[in-house]
Amino acid sequence: MVSKVLSCLINYYEQDVKRINHAIKVYGFAKTIAGNEAVSIENEKVIELAAILHDIGIKEAERKYNSSAGRYQEIEGPPIAECMLREMGIEKTVIDRVCYLIGNHHSYNKIEGIDFQILIEADFIVNIEEDSFDNQSIKSIKEKYFKTKTGNKILETIYNI
Repeated sequence: MVSKVLSCLINYYEQDVKRINHAIKVYGFAKTIAGNEAVSIENEKVIELAAILHDIGIKEAERKYNSSAGRYQEIEGPPIAECMLREMGIEKTVIDRVCYLIGNHHSYNKIEGIDFQILIEADFIVNIEEDSFDNQSIKSIKEKYFKTKTGNKILETIYNI
């Protein structure tokens, strides 16, 4: 299932290597955090799919709004993800939760549930590196948004904070 979703993502983004790599990195960190936090199999499936597809709305956001802003990704991502996952035969409850996470992954005031928490932490770990955040920003993000033991440990280890 994950391999098919990754292949679908790669086909969707085509030559956009930066976005493909971002999704794969977020997936890797999300899978690592989920595995070490011993989440349920159902949550693990949701986390992995949401991590792969979390930014799937960027392409449409840029086409429609000439912007990759988070609020536009949240609008455009869920319908694309729903279509992809439905075509792969993913169960509706999983699709609904994945689409909810995609549709809110920039709305940090809405974080609820271990799946949502892990997605946010994995995305931040990758964004910190890709966007070259300074140490003070990293510390602030850690204090505000990191809750899992594993996510905190990864952040501390990688960024020496």
